[in-house]
This record gives sequence, structure tokens and C-alpha cells, in this order.
Amino acid sequence: MESTLYRAGLGPVAGVDEAGRGACAGPLVVAACILGPRRRSALAGLDDSKRLTAGRREALFPVIQRLALAHSIVFIGPDEVDDSGVHAANIAGMRRAVAGLSPAPGYVLTDGFRVAGMPSASLSVIGGDGAAACVAAASVLAKVARDRAMAELDGAVPGYGFAVHKGYATAAHRAALEEHGPSRVHRFSYANIASLPSHRATEAAAARTRGAQG
Repeated sequence: MESTLYRAGLGPVAGVDEAGRGACAGPLVVAACILGPRRRSALAGLDDSKRLTAGRREALFPVIQRLALAHSIVFIGPDEVDDSGVHAANIAGMRRAVAGLSPAPGYVLTDGFRVAGMPSASLSVIGGDGAAACVAAASVLAKVARDRAMAELDGAVPGYGFAVHKGYATAAHRAALEEHGPSRVHRFSYANIASLPSHRATEAAAARTRGAQG
């Protein structure tokens, strides 16, 4: 698909993807990436980040950064996810990520759904992270950046195991929530967090507000 767009004179072509949409804690991370027509072949084994091992993603991360004509990574905090809703926050993040690319893309490929308001012409591609190298590259950038951020949060907000489950609602994460209640980095608009005892959710939300003000 990228090759067709380049042959039509519509390049450079950027891919956009996110990581953390389904997690109930931590940031939503969106990445955009332009590989260029001659650089895709250098990234052997590039695929949708969910089909790669963590080690393979980590190995590809610096290679993508080095070979990309441009890349941009945007972090969207849990407060914005709660305020806007995850879908709206995701779309806003995609726009920001593309706006952060230099050179600006001539065309943008997004994974799965159309994104209105892009600064360039765009097309949604079902399974885009498996069909277009630039989307797969963006998927790896977003996933690795988010995994690293969750490992850091594990030290800053101990007791939840963020380094292991990355904020997704695993059995271990649910058990930690039952024991400790939600933290300032949880997404209070998500049903599994909102359904926790109200005083715990209220206290954690207040702690987040105090942290933002401080």
C-alpha cells in the first residue's frame, strides 16, 4: 500500500498507531512514523507489535528511530482519557503525533478507523499494522514507549505490578485493586475502576488532583 502511494506521488507516507487503549491504568501512547520508500526493507521482521516478542520489539525500537525519516510519540495521561473518553483521546493523540512529524507527510495511514481532522490526507486500513510497514513501525514505537513508561510507574506507584501487566486488567491487577484501591494513574472512567468502592475511587481521584496542582 505504501509503495502504491509513493508511486502516485503522495509521499511521504506516515503510519499511526496506539498502545494502551484497553488498559485501565497508565497513559495512552500514540506514535506516528515515516519510513521512506527505501528503508522498509531494512526492518526485517517488522510486524504488528502484538505479534512480536517484547525482546524483538525492544531490538526494533532503536532501529526504527534510526531509519525513520521522521517519528513522533505522544503520551496521553489517564486524566485526559477520563475527561475526553478513550476514543476521542486516541483521535486527538493521532492528530498530535502526525502534527509532530517533520517533514510533514503527504499521506497518513491509520489502523482500523478513520481519523477526521488530520493535517494531511488519510486512509484507515483494517489490520493496518500488519499491512503497512509504517503503521507496524508506529505500533512498535508506541508499544515500547508505553511499556517503558509502565515500568517506571511500577517504581513510582508500587504495589500494583505495572511492570508486569502494563495496566491491563489481569487477575493480579484486579487483586491489587481489591487490596489497595485505585491509584492516581488509574482511569476512573473505566467500568472496572468505577465499580470499586466509592470512597477509594474518590480518594485516589483527589490525590491525582493534588498531584496535578502541585
